[in-house]
Amino acid sequence: MSSGSKKRVKISPPLLISGSFFVLIVIGTILLKLPMATTVPISWTDALFVATSATTVTGLSVFDPGTVLTGFGEGVLLVLIQFGGIGLMTFAVAILMMFKKKIGIQNRLYLQEAFSQNTFGGIIRLVKYILLFVFSIEAIGIVLLTAYWIPDYGLKESLHLSIFHVISAFNNAGFSLFPDNLMSHQTDPLVLFLLSALFIVGGIGFTVVVDLFQKKTFRQWSLHTKLMVIGTLVLNLFATIIVFFLEHDNPETIGGMSLFEQLFASYFTGVTPRTAGFNVVDYSVMEDPTLLFTMILMFIGGGSASTASGIKLTTFIVVVLATVSFLRSEREPEIFGRSIRLEITLRSLAITTTSVLTVWLFIFLLTISESLPFLPLAFEVVSAFGTVGLSMGVTGQLSDLGEVMLCILMFIGRVGPLTLFFLLLKKKKQHFRYPYDQVFTG
Repeated sequence: MSSGSKKRVKISPPLLISGSFFVLIVIGTILLKLPMATTVPISWTDALFVATSATTVTGLSVFDPGTVLTGFGEGVLLVLIQFGGIGLMTFAVAILMMFKKKIGIQNRLYLQEAFSQNTFGGIIRLVKYILLFVFSIEAIGIVLLTAYWIPDYGLKESLHLSIFHVISAFNNAGFSLFPDNLMSHQTDPLVLFLLSALFIVGGIGFTVVVDLFQKKTFRQWSLHTKLMVIGTLVLNLFATIIVFFLEHDNPETIGGMSLFEQLFASYFTGVTPRTAGFNVVDYSVMEDPTLLFTMILMFIGGGSASTASGIKLTTFIVVVLATVSFLRSEREPEIFGRSIRLEITLRSLAITTTSVLTVWLFIFLLTISESLPFLPLAFEVVSAFGTVGLSMGVTGQLSDLGEVMLCILMFIGRVGPLTLFFLLLKKKKQHFRYPYDQVFTG
């Protein structure tokens, strides 16, 4: 190789994913700090917090976006949400495709990692399907919501509100331009059904959606698709029943509604914690058991290769199946006539363990830095990690240090704790194995 030639630097997909989110956050912070982005001056910490929240599609905010942000600021927020939900590099690859540029191996490896694929064969076709699906669904949602809101807000304002809330919903961000989020629409089933349909579809996983379109029968679906569809239906139904049972006699949440309104509010409140972040009730006056159950849902999250975060529903299912298999003395977890490989089980256990430790660490740190009650802080931490955006109303009371810690946690929650550990820990090449020895557990 000649001395003048340049050595090509290879960037690992996890580093590229993390780096793209970091770059978006930095750009978003600078843009939101511009005077033209807000109606009142905001601090650099507040700009960083909201930019991080939007990029990681969380929805936590230290100010009311509807009153503090200008039209330019709202536009910045929407771009961060859209890029953060689907991935900056996905859009970059889409631009290369538009200009008929060749997609290199490095970009294909990134897409393989971003969409949790075992191989990058057919990955470009998958990206085309995903982008077409995303913009089609968002366009349909905007048209329907605009038409419904025209009598109340007029054409211009209804279009403005619809664009913001549809993009926020589909990308599981949970940002709203209404001061009370969606509490003023808690008895409006059409708005709640449309927005919930958007964030459920956005959170189920793009590969699942493509699989459903390409394969028409249950038998043809991949095991991942089966687990996601059945798991989502069961968990959403279970969550609706639990919320209704715990809150139906709470006059401060849904106790004063009619039975139909209670059921619909329970449905929305049950499905939104899986990273959507919209709220139709005040979480600060919820019953403690409901708050604990909501934290569990936020921790589980949505689907892999989706706009959602959390440990992911399939991870939770695999851990449960592995536990049942161990109790039955079975070698591998089995479901729907298929076995789950040991490496997938170990990965699921690693994701769950690192996530639990991460959440515990940040709860511990925030109880040191903040003079706030334990439950609201714990709720805030789990919401940030799951990139949900639900809050008991303490986000604006956090110190600058508390805001920065939640920014770090939202970033970890979006890129995944395992991704960061892969970046920090050097892989150990080992060509031998130590002898086994006994360790007593349980």
